[in-house]
Amino acid sequence: MRELKITPIKNGTVIDHIGNGLALEVLRIIGVRELDKDSSVSVAIHVRSGKLGWKDIVKVESMELSPRKVNAIALIAPTATISIIRDYKVREKRVVDLPSRIVGVLRCPNPTCISNQPEPIESEFEVTDRRPVVLTCAFCERRVDDFLRHLA
Repeated sequence: MRELKITPIKNGTVIDHIGNGLALEVLRIIGVRELDKDSSVSVAIHVRSGKLGWKDIVKVESMELSPRKVNAIALIAPTATISIIRDYKVREKRVVDLPSRIVGVLRCPNPTCISNQPEPIESEFEVTDRRPVVLTCAFCERRVDDFLRHLA
């Protein structure tokens, strides 16, 4: 059997241990359209993993993630690890960590919530359960557990 390899990146970010089938959602979160046209992006979907069974991997050259994007990834891929690559070496590696409050990452599903009105406020959610993850809107108390549909 032939093994396919993903080429190393010189500088950038590797998001590993993404739940099987969620790599494209991670690409949406990190804003792959905003990348420099010379940045390479590698995506591996349905890769065998000793830890998860099956996983996805995303490698993005010339990008380091903002805390807001890391929080969004933590919502949909709580087992993910993020490695910062510099000069082809892993300089920093961490497991995503879901904070107790999520600000500006999701839209509240309640259309009448003040965070959905033309007010100068950002959405804000409290993490009320961690397994499975459930959030509660800080303004209207609507509970959210389907994050993909509500990513800002």
